[in-house]
Amino acid sequence: MRITVKAKQHPHDDAPDTTDAFAQLRELPEGPERQTLRDDVVRSWLPMADRIARRYRGRGESIEDLCQVAALGLVKAVDRYDPGRGYAFESYAIPTITGEIKRHFRDHMWVLHVPRRVQDLRNRVRTAAKEISQETPGRGPTVAEIAEHAHLSEEDVRVGLEAMDSFTALSLDAEVAGSDDGYALGDALGEADSGYDLIVDREAVKPCLRSLPERERTILYLRYFRGMTQSRIADQLGISQMHVSRLLSGCCARIREEALADIA
Repeated sequence: MRITVKAKQHPHDDAPDTTDAFAQLRELPEGPERQTLRDDVVRSWLPMADRIARRYRGRGESIEDLCQVAALGLVKAVDRYDPGRGYAFESYAIPTITGEIKRHFRDHMWVLHVPRRVQDLRNRVRTAAKEISQETPGRGPTVAEIAEHAHLSEEDVRVGLEAMDSFTALSLDAEVAGSDDGYALGDALGEADSGYDLIVDREAVKPCLRSLPERERTILYLRYFRGMTQSRIADQLGISQMHVSRLLSGCCARIREEALADIA
């Protein structure tokens, strides 16, 4: 018996209503009836899978291949979905399909974006080098030999050889050649030094600090450079702690306003 999958209006584009169909799939035993219903469910969700695939167009893979990969992810989602868990099929299918597409790019595509002409040069250089190596065992082919064999210029051969390193990437955890202490590539990377930002900030507020009255400058120095509490500053200057608090707030607000005004 062929069971028709109903469609309904859905806020997410063309998502069909397959709630009843999934409930039936859960109950039906393996056989022609279950296979037919499963195929109907897959077909009803194919537009969504195609839509997800088209988000990845223009990345070096044909849209037809991307749609096939997305369809494979959809089939996996249909087979693995359990309506008893309480979430909608769409919530499960989208990350499953997306993951299948990303896995395809990771396993079958280039790590770096390489023009199609360069990809072709890489393939021709690799083939020529392999054929020459079979004829001259014990040594690798020279650039000139590859160029003659593949009917390419030596410059094109060099481009193709460089492209051969763009198909795979070396992990930052990989040990640096010649290192015997576990020194990895990632250890050689620099990082942002927050000290430079501090220098810039200090230079920016210097004119603002100079324009403050001497008492306010003293309060700022005692509070932020000597680490004194407001109460101790008040005792040293012979004023109230509340007055110190107001002066600090006013000074900071003034410095901030003037510094930001200079930036603007």
